[in-house]
Amino acid sequence: MTPAARVQAAIEVLDRILDGVAAEQALTGWARRSRFAGSKDRAAVRDHVFDALRCLRSCAALGGGMNGRAVMLGLLRREGADPDAIFGVGGHAPDPLTEAEHAGGRVPQDGAEALDVPDWLWRSFRDSLGERTEETARALQSRAPVHLRVNAGRTTRDKAIAVLAAEGIQTREHPAAAMALEVIEGARKLRGCSAFADGLIELQDAASQAVVEGLPLRDGMRVLDYCAGGGGKALAMAARADIDLFVHDVDPRRMRDIPARADRAGIRVKAVETSDLDRLGQFDLILCDVPCSGSGSWRRAPHGKWTLTPDGLDRLRSTQAEILDTVAPRVDTGGVLAYATCSVLACENTEQVERFCARTRPWQPGFTRSWRVPEGTDGFFAAHLTRADA
Repeated sequence: MTPAARVQAAIEVLDRILDGVAAEQALTGWARRSRFAGSKDRAAVRDHVFDALRCLRSCAALGGGMNGRAVMLGLLRREGADPDAIFGVGGHAPDPLTEAEHAGGRVPQDGAEALDVPDWLWRSFRDSLGERTEETARALQSRAPVHLRVNAGRTTRDKAIAVLAAEGIQTREHPAAAMALEVIEGARKLRGCSAFADGLIELQDAASQAVVEGLPLRDGMRVLDYCAGGGGKALAMAARADIDLFVHDVDPRRMRDIPARADRAGIRVKAVETSDLDRLGQFDLILCDVPCSGSGSWRRAPHGKWTLTPDGLDRLRSTQAEILDTVAPRVDTGGVLAYATCSVLACENTEQVERFCARTRPWQPGFTRSWRVPEGTDGFFAAHLTRADA
């Protein structure tokens, strides 16, 4: 595919997304209909689509409309490219720009539009981040780095760097976590490399690793990852200590990849359904990486920025509170309830913890930390809660 044909494909995918189709579904549908597209073409179209979604509002302003064609025109202008070198150039290219399109578009307004934050969320976003509002929003407009976690049970960080380099994947240490690497070249080779197949590495954001690194894990502990999802944090916990590890998710289908991932990493985990929890008794540590807005990871899933609604955020906050109330009695005396989100919003982080502690005394927060997007990770928050009467 030519560069122009790739832009046209991105326009078609964006139109479907703006019509309400999920981003991954729209991309998968295009790929299935476009068997002629090679792997580089698919990657390029995906990059166009995600770059546009990260900056949807500002691109729409620059392009003069909220549709795939206008948004891609705005993206080209945002990137300093010449749209006339794409529109109307060669077969399968977008139609040539009209006079109205040449004359249209405007500079995005300062604030929520220029920084690509939904208007309804702007006040909460700004109040949560204070003087770091603009730098955080601008960081969320860019592509996320690719981070790896080295499996300490299988290798060292230096050896992993060497193995990856031999396969054309260049990495460097990331300061957020002891076993974190940042990929600086060859990221698209990861899934097919031997280091991944042999369980030496896992894809995991450095802040996500840091959340686990901060947990007070000790050999012999009974640990429950209550909102396990794909199991990234569970596997990271098991790599740090010889623990009796249980994983749970309200939707067990989300955990379907955990057995294969655990086997590849040489780790044992026990998957449990909600109905099994009562017979398992209490745990020394329970991690609740709760459902959240995902605002700290909008670089990776930018469509979520635009599909989140006020009612949706309220439902998430209610779910978070319900999870804390449900899990707290399952923490053994002297144990730790660890609460985590990949959100930058105070209403999901510090305020949620404060409300929980206020209504369930004697629970109180101990360790509390936020990881910031401008510092080169996803935005994460973690708090360790303990009982004052333990």
